[in-house]
Amino acid sequence: MEITGKTKIMFVLADPIDHVRASAVMNAYFGSIGDDLAVSPIHVLPGDLGHVVASIRLMRNVFGFGVTIPHKTCVTEHLDDMTEAARRIGAVNFVKRTAEGSLVGDNLDARGFIVSLAQHDVAVRDRKVLQVGAGGAGRATAFGLAEAGARELMIMNRDKEKARALAAAVAAHYPATKVSAGRAEARAFDLIVNTTSLGMKPDDPLPLDIEGVGPDATVSDIIVHPAVTRLLARAAAQGAKVIGGKPMLDAQMALVAGFIAR
Repeated sequence: MEITGKTKIMFVLADPIDHVRASAVMNAYFGSIGDDLAVSPIHVLPGDLGHVVASIRLMRNVFGFGVTIPHKTCVTEHLDDMTEAARRIGAVNFVKRTAEGSLVGDNLDARGFIVSLAQHDVAVRDRKVLQVGAGGAGRATAFGLAEAGARELMIMNRDKEKARALAAAVAAHYPATKVSAGRAEARAFDLIVNTTSLGMKPDDPLPLDIEGVGPDATVSDIIVHPAVTRLLARAAAQGAKVIGGKPMLDAQMALVAGFIAR
């Protein structure tokens, strides 16, 4: 693609950055709909996040930026406004820069995740779900699962207090879903979801033990790269249905376009 002074510029803020695939997916999507827009990853350390966001305010041809690990919750401190969904979740994965330089955050992870499940004929309503992780992506996923009608949602996380806080927040908004924090055997659930970063590196341990998980269960990993994590490979070998992270990312492209246009 040819990038000129008329091209709309967007970034993806991350640390580390070698796992980022959103920029390639977004460039392909916007190219396919004829939109003159270019997206680039930007390596931003946590301590520099505020400075980078402040600089983006001054870049008049920048229309927004995506946000990924580890900035999804911390970036909220540097924004002017958030959508109701992002405020409820407490994390942002996309920010729109207005013509005046204001920054408005949204969270498209939850909607993208639920759409990706539906595209693979996986229903959430009335299902028992085990989620690993309570970070920025985990918050969005938990709220999305409850909104989609999960009967039960168990949240596992290394930081137990963080898991309990997320469970309480989701339960307060969706009392029809039985939400709890703790540990449980994966075999007791219909849907198992990894929202942690464990699996990005070849030597990462499995985020949880899936012994006994088989054909009656679905295992989802929101990691985009690698496309097949160790968790998904193990689950597939045991006969479970598996869904990687790229469908979730793909499902967000139309949502990003709509958010920019508003």
